[in-house]
Amino acid sequence: MSDDLYREVILDHYRHPRNMGKLPQPDICVNGVNPLCGDAIELTFIVRDGRIDDIKMAGNGCSISQSSASMMTEALKGKSLADSAGLAAAFKKMMLENAPADQLPEDLEELSVLEGVRKYPVRIKCALLAWNTLLEGLKEYEGKKTHPSL
Repeated sequence: MSDDLYREVILDHYRHPRNMGKLPQPDICVNGVNPLCGDAIELTFIVRDGRIDDIKMAGNGCSISQSSASMMTEALKGKSLADSAGLAAAFKKMMLENAPADQLPEDLEELSVLEGVRKYPVRIKCALLAWNTLLEGLKEYEGKKTHPSL
């Protein structure tokens, strides 16, 4: 894929984000902020039978953070919570450990366009914001299931 095509995919998700908004009465509502650049995201999820039945994103930030979040929400719909955590781990491995994009699970194929962000270490946090926020939300949800009074 050419650099121009990569840019087009990123800009398309930035200009036309998928799953934008907030879900009423979500099972998970979690916020993430990148204090270095001011990117912010709020993720809301509906969980049914251990799967992400619906997910929405709200927030603002650079094209990298917002397009990564948009692609993430598309990849996670219908996935089990465990599979969602696994996809997050695979994406983080590509971004932080230089795992080749062609080793990403099929569900994350589109996110391979963000592989080039690794050349700009300060932007890696932008690409990971939604994913780290997702993992926080999953952890929080599991904690509520374990300790319902919290």
